[in-house]
Amino acid sequence: MPKPIFLIGYMGSGKTTLAKKLASKLELPFIDTDDEIVKEVGMSITEYFQLHGEEKFRALEREHLQKIAQQKAIVSTGGGSPCFFDNMQWMNENGVSVYLQMSPKALFDRLSQSKLHKRPILIGKTEEELFNFISEKLVEREPFYKQAHLIIDQINTPVEDLVLLLKNHL
Repeated sequence: MPKPIFLIGYMGSGKTTLAKKLASKLELPFIDTDDEIVKEVGMSITEYFQLHGEEKFRALEREHLQKIAQQKAIVSTGGGSPCFFDNMQWMNENGVSVYLQMSPKALFDRLSQSKLHKRPILIGKTEEELFNFISEKLVEREPFYKQAHLIIDQINTPVEDLVLLLKNHL
Protein backbone atom coordinates (compact mmCIF):
# COMPACT_ATOMS: atom_id res chain seq x y z
CA MET A 1 0.00 0.00 0.00
CA PRO A 2 2.06 2.89 -1.28
CA LYS A 3 -0.21 5.76 -0.25
CA PRO A 4 -1.87 6.96 2.92
CA ILE A 5 -5.44 5.88 3.60
CA PHE A 6 -7.53 8.83 4.79
CA LEU A 7 -10.59 8.11 6.92
CA ILE A 8 -13.12 10.91 6.62
CA GLY A 9 -16.53 11.52 8.12
CA TYR A 10 -18.48 13.55 10.61
CA MET A 11 -17.34 13.88 14.22
CA GLY A 12 -18.34 10.81 16.17
CA SER A 13 -18.29 8.53 13.14
CA GLY A 14 -15.43 6.49 14.60
CA LYS A 15 -12.57 7.64 12.39
CA THR A 16 -9.92 7.39 15.09
CA THR A 17 -11.14 4.07 16.51
CA LEU A 18 -11.39 2.46 13.09
CA ALA A 19 -8.07 3.96 11.95
CA LYS A 20 -6.30 2.33 14.91
CA LYS A 21 -7.90 -1.04 14.10
CA LEU A 22 -7.00 -0.76 10.41
CA ALA A 23 -3.45 0.27 11.22
CA SER A 24 -3.07 -2.80 13.40
CA LYS A 25 -4.59 -5.19 10.82
CA LEU A 26 -2.62 -3.72 7.90
CA GLU A 27 0.55 -3.25 9.98
CA LEU A 28 0.80 0.41 9.11
CA PRO A 29 1.40 3.49 11.27
CA PHE A 30 -1.62 5.36 12.64
CA ILE A 31 -1.79 9.15 12.34
CA ASP A 32 -4.49 11.40 13.79
CA THR A 33 -4.25 14.84 12.20
CA ASP A 34 -5.88 16.52 15.21
CA ASP A 35 -3.34 14.90 17.56
CA GLU A 36 -0.49 16.06 15.33
CA ILE A 37 -1.80 19.63 15.40
CA VAL A 38 -2.18 19.55 19.20
CA LYS A 39 1.44 18.36 19.54
CA GLU A 40 2.69 21.14 17.28
CA VAL A 41 0.75 24.05 18.79
CA GLY A 42 0.82 22.91 22.42
CA MET A 43 -2.89 23.47 23.04
CA SER A 44 -6.20 21.79 22.30
CA ILE A 45 -7.93 22.22 18.95
CA THR A 46 -10.69 24.15 20.72
CA GLU A 47 -8.19 26.55 22.34
CA TYR A 48 -6.36 27.07 19.05
CA PHE A 49 -9.64 27.66 17.22
CA GLN A 50 -10.75 30.24 19.82
CA LEU A 51 -7.40 32.01 19.92
CA HIS A 52 -6.55 32.09 16.20
CA GLY A 53 -9.88 31.52 14.43
CA GLU A 54 -11.14 28.97 11.95
CA GLU A 55 -9.18 30.28 8.96
CA LYS A 56 -5.78 29.78 10.62
CA PHE A 57 -6.85 26.40 12.00
CA ARG A 58 -7.97 25.17 8.56
CA ALA A 59 -4.67 26.32 7.03
CA LEU A 60 -2.74 24.44 9.72
CA GLU A 61 -4.94 21.39 9.18
CA ARG A 62 -4.19 21.47 5.44
CA GLU A 63 -0.46 21.77 6.12
CA HIS A 64 -0.59 18.64 8.27
CA LEU A 65 -2.53 16.71 5.65
CA GLN A 66 0.10 17.54 3.06
CA LYS A 67 2.94 16.42 5.33
CA ILE A 68 1.39 12.96 5.36
CA ALA A 69 1.42 12.50 1.57
CA GLN A 70 4.65 10.53 1.45
CA GLN A 71 3.77 8.19 4.31
CA LYS A 72 2.20 4.77 4.18
CA ALA A 73 -0.22 5.20 7.05
CA ILE A 74 -3.82 5.06 8.17
CA VAL A 75 -4.90 8.64 8.79
CA SER A 76 -7.81 9.84 10.89
CA THR A 77 -8.74 13.31 9.66
CA GLY A 78 -10.71 16.06 11.35
CA GLY A 79 -14.42 15.99 10.49
CA GLY A 80 -14.21 19.25 8.55
CA SER A 81 -10.91 18.57 6.77
CA PRO A 82 -12.42 17.44 3.44
CA CYS A 83 -14.62 20.55 3.26
CA PHE A 84 -11.96 23.26 3.05
CA PHE A 85 -9.58 24.41 0.33
CA ASP A 86 -9.19 21.54 -2.13
CA ASN A 87 -8.45 19.04 0.65
CA MET A 88 -10.83 16.36 -0.61
CA GLN A 89 -9.40 16.48 -4.12
CA TRP A 90 -5.89 16.52 -2.67
CA MET A 91 -6.56 13.44 -0.48
CA ASN A 92 -8.02 11.59 -3.47
CA GLU A 93 -4.98 12.42 -5.61
CA ASN A 94 -2.43 11.54 -2.92
CA GLY A 95 -4.01 8.60 -1.16
CA VAL A 96 -7.15 6.56 -0.74
CA SER A 97 -10.12 8.19 0.95
CA VAL A 98 -12.77 6.27 2.88
CA TYR A 99 -15.98 7.95 4.01
CA LEU A 100 -17.42 6.44 7.19
CA GLN A 101 -21.07 7.15 6.48
CA MET A 102 -23.60 7.31 9.31
CA SER A 103 -27.13 8.64 9.62
CA PRO A 104 -27.83 11.80 11.62
CA LYS A 105 -29.67 9.64 14.18
CA ALA A 106 -26.71 7.28 14.65
CA LEU A 107 -24.33 10.25 14.99
CA PHE A 108 -26.72 11.91 17.43
CA ASP A 109 -26.80 8.76 19.56
CA ARG A 110 -23.00 8.62 19.69
CA LEU A 111 -22.40 12.33 20.19
CA SER A 112 -25.05 12.77 22.86
CA GLN A 113 -23.09 10.21 24.89
CA SER A 114 -19.76 12.01 24.53
CA LYS A 115 -20.72 15.66 24.11
CA LEU A 116 -19.73 16.82 27.58
CA HIS A 117 -16.40 15.03 27.53
CA LYS A 118 -14.57 15.79 24.30
CA ARG A 119 -16.70 17.94 22.06
CA PRO A 120 -16.95 21.52 23.32
CA ILE A 121 -18.89 22.66 20.25
CA LEU A 122 -21.79 20.50 21.43
CA ILE A 123 -21.95 21.68 25.05
CA GLY A 124 -25.09 23.55 26.00
CA LYS A 125 -27.22 22.24 23.15
CA THR A 126 -30.57 20.62 23.91
CA GLU A 127 -31.22 17.23 22.32
CA GLU A 128 -33.29 18.86 19.59
CA GLU A 129 -30.61 21.50 18.92
CA LEU A 130 -27.94 18.81 18.82
CA PHE A 131 -29.87 16.66 16.34
CA ASN A 132 -30.60 19.68 14.13
CA PHE A 133 -26.94 20.81 14.30
CA ILE A 134 -25.71 17.37 13.23
CA SER A 135 -28.29 17.09 10.46
CA GLU A 136 -27.50 20.54 9.04
CA LYS A 137 -23.73 20.05 9.15
CA LEU A 138 -24.02 16.64 7.54
CA VAL A 139 -26.05 18.11 4.66
CA GLU A 140 -23.30 20.76 4.19
CA ARG A 141 -20.45 18.26 4.32
CA GLU A 142 -21.78 15.23 2.47
CA PRO A 143 -21.06 16.63 -1.02
CA PHE A 144 -17.39 16.59 0.02
CA TYR A 145 -17.51 13.29 1.91
CA LYS A 146 -19.21 11.52 -1.01
CA GLN A 147 -16.23 12.24 -3.26
CA ALA A 148 -14.32 9.55 -1.35
CA HIS A 149 -12.92 6.55 -3.19
CA LEU A 150 -14.84 4.24 -0.86
CA ILE A 151 -18.04 4.91 1.04
CA ILE A 152 -18.82 2.44 3.78
CA ASP A 153 -21.75 1.96 6.11
CA GLN A 154 -19.85 2.58 9.33
CA ILE A 155 -22.32 0.69 11.53
CA ASN A 156 -22.66 -2.45 9.40
CA THR A 157 -19.19 -2.90 7.89
CA PRO A 158 -16.82 -5.03 9.97
CA VAL A 159 -13.17 -3.97 9.94
CA GLU A 160 -12.23 -7.22 8.17
CA ASP A 161 -14.56 -6.31 5.28
CA LEU A 162 -13.00 -2.87 5.04
CA VAL A 163 -9.53 -4.42 4.94
CA LEU A 164 -10.64 -6.53 1.96
CA LEU A 165 -12.23 -3.52 0.24
CA LEU A 166 -9.02 -1.54 0.66
CA LYS A 167 -6.83 -4.36 -0.63
CA ASN A 168 -9.10 -4.76 -3.67
CA HIS A 169 -9.11 -0.99 -4.25
CA LEU A 170 -5.34 -0.78 -4.11
